[in-house]
Amino acid sequence: MSNSKSFAFDWLMTLASLAAIIVFLMVLPEWFWVALPFFLTYFVKALDSM
Repeated sequence: MSNSKSFAFDWLMTLASLAAIIVFLMVLPEWFWVALPFFLTYFVKALDSM
C-alpha cells in the first residue's frame, strides 16, 4: 500500500513542479530553474529509477 501511495505522490509532485515551472516561465522567466530540481527529482522517482 505504501508503494502505491508513494507512486501517486511522486506523480502528483512531478505535475505540481511542472506547473510551477510553467508559471515561473510566464511570470519570472529568470527564476524557472528554482523548480527544476523538484521536477527532475520527483520525475525520476515516479519512473521508479531511483
